[in-house]
Amino acid sequence: MLLLERMRWCAAGLLHREEGQTTAEYALVILAAAAVAVVLIAWAHSSGKLPDFFDQVIDNVMGNASAA
Repeated sequence: MLLLERMRWCAAGLLHREEGQTTAEYALVILAAAAVAVVLIAWAHSSGKLPDFFDQVIDNVMGNASAA
């Protein structure tokens, strides 16, 4: 019984030490996603495709709205 209690105490201690690790992992994933988004936006802006894309989206929405 004492061994089981000690194992549970050790497991609780390990879980407690790893609580901040999950938060750090989420922060790194968010930073990586933001970096990818910045690169994609910079590419789209420099290539001139972004304004064309939004113009096409607005034209499609306006076309669908007038057809309805």
